Amino acid sequence: MTVSFIEEDYLEIRNLTVDFDGFKAVNGVDLTLLQGRLHFLIGPNGAGKTTLVDALTGLVQGTGQAMFRNHDLLAMKAHKLVRLGIGRTFQTASVFEQLSVLQNLDIAAGVHRRTSRSILARRSVPERVAEALETIGLASLANRPAGILAHGQKQWLEIGMLLVQEAKVMFLDETVAGMSGAEREETGDLLKRIAPERTIVIIEHDMDFMRRYADFVTVMHSGTVLAEGTVAAVQADQRVQEVYMGTASASGTAHDATEPVGAHE
Repeated sequence: MTVSFIEEDYLEIRNLTVDFDGFKAVNGVDLTLLQGRLHFLIGPNGAGKTTLVDALTGLVQGTGQAMFRNHDLLAMKAHKLVRLGIGRTFQTASVFEQLSVLQNLDIAAGVHRRTSRSILARRSVPERVAEALETIGLASLANRPAGILAHGQKQWLEIGMLLVQEAKVMFLDETVAGMSGAEREETGDLLKRIAPERTIVIIEHDMDFMRRYADFVTVMHSGTVLAEGTVAAVQADQRVQEVYMGTASASGTAHDATEPVGAHE
């Protein structure tokens, strides 16, 4: 599929640095994150992946520049980044477990409402919420408490919450960790469906999942970009092979960054 890019449809990161009392957790990183492709961010534990995303979502202070739609993300507060269309998930799903799936989505959609009216005060489900329910495959569970959802379904609900927030840049932190094989496949298919209209960046340790769904890969090591390119190019990179030398996990997941990127071929 050919994707047309316009000026606002990418995130341009230049010389991004995060310094913790002299320790550079992220050190001079340059990245271009394009709309329409699944961009995987991989690397050993401690490589700086999550810290980089923390800086881009207002959780830690970074220096350099991260431009999206003529805004420098590094100069903005977290709540303003959400309104701009920058969203993220975490390794553990953050949903309101006592509320229904529908209510979770409606609360997330409230980011763009002038009033705080609950869905209970309206006679119909907002179109954006209804569309998200269908997209994430939870329409039949709309009125069930989020707490009873399976692990994978909670992750899909979080993605749905980003959809109703109209997030145009999504950072997903180990979305498929702990999922069954079927859930991983459904998650990958979901991400492929929503990618054309968004910039999606996935921090991932599951190398099988990365190989199957990545359009572009950036490998980080010691706070810097070690290599980037297609899956094939990254797997063939000698520097990447050296960083990932170790014992391969039988599950296809690079726990503690010990699995070679080319394992399980």
